[in-house]
Amino acid sequence: MVTRRKLLKSLSTLPVVGGLMGTGLISAQGLSETISPYAGRNFFKELGIRTFINAAGTYTSMTGSLMHKEVTEAISFGATEFVDLDDLHDKVGERIAELLECEYATVSSGAFGAITLGLAGVISGMDTKKVEQLPDTTGLKNEVILQEGHNIAYTHALKNVGAKIVTVKTRKELENAINKKTAMMWFLNANTDNAEIKHEEFIAIGKKHNIPTFIDCAADVPPKENLFKFTKMGFDLVAFSGGKGLRGPQSSGLLLGKKELIKAARLHTPPRGSNIGRGMKVNKEEVLGLLVALELYLKKNHDAEWKLWENQIKLISDSALSVEGVETVIHVPKYANHVPSLIIKWNQDMVKITPEEVRKKLAEGHPSISTVGNKNEVGITTWMMAPGQERIVAKRVNEILANA
Repeated sequence: MVTRRKLLKSLSTLPVVGGLMGTGLISAQGLSETISPYAGRNFFKELGIRTFINAAGTYTSMTGSLMHKEVTEAISFGATEFVDLDDLHDKVGERIAELLECEYATVSSGAFGAITLGLAGVISGMDTKKVEQLPDTTGLKNEVILQEGHNIAYTHALKNVGAKIVTVKTRKELENAINKKTAMMWFLNANTDNAEIKHEEFIAIGKKHNIPTFIDCAADVPPKENLFKFTKMGFDLVAFSGGKGLRGPQSSGLLLGKKELIKAARLHTPPRGSNIGRGMKVNKEEVLGLLVALELYLKKNHDAEWKLWENQIKLISDSALSVEGVETVIHVPKYANHVPSLIIKWNQDMVKITPEEVRKKLAEGHPSISTVGNKNEVGITTWMMAPGQERIVAKRVNEILANA
């Protein structure tokens, strides 16, 4: 466990934050004592907001993930001094690139922000006039090619830049679609199996035609290896969410890849104005928070964590199976949200309740439990639970099904 003293010492070694142990920290600590009545307040209760056990996953609507203590300490530490924002992004970007063995990196406002900024950098390059022109793409390369099976709602991150989306199904269609207006080729890792062209072939086509390739891996941690895999594979840009499996700030993300493209993307970010990314600000606290979250993630015992998730899922599955007429399936999604997961189904002639009703009872009980599913099944994951909460979930699922 990293102590506060060790964390402060670690953060103080960052070149950009070299003076953080000065008078500003002392005054901030004094201020903290002044406002101590805020400590211990239950703000959610005051606001009338119910908290819940997250048996669903890292959904934005459920506020993603919970940060480790070391991350929140880094965020608090970041609030104690002023620093130059560009210097901070430069130094942290270099540190992240070193950790992930890639050419360059920057902290973004989520994976969505990384996609918008990455494409903006591809279109503008280092030309500040083009930076200010976007999202007006008149006279600029503005077409982004992606496979039809990858054309989901989040491609709006590309449209924000003024891009025209061009969808294809086959390699032949992709190569025929490439023209003088083509700016980039975009790949959605979560939907890999929904399309014909896979990673290596997609990259090869991009390199053949000198078109940058971008892969969206927002929810593709774990496994840890994905943080290294796609830049080494040859994608020019890679986006990850910082607030899902990495358990960093929910509004943070990672943009990894070619230095020249990320440097160009940075021209669209604060502190600069007159650009499309001005509203995608990432503050110093979030930058430090994601850095520490990443360091923690890379150091953790992933095998032990995986075994814990498997045991938790089995406990809930066994509890549900003890009710006659119930069936369960334990599975691991191949791509996004790659964690042990549980599907619960039952014969409604024997267990006279619908999945929607089960989910409603779980959500409205005490404590509230949030799950996923549809009219045919209830879906559960445990990777966002605190240890021990799986027992509460197992008991509640069993009670609801047994009483039906």
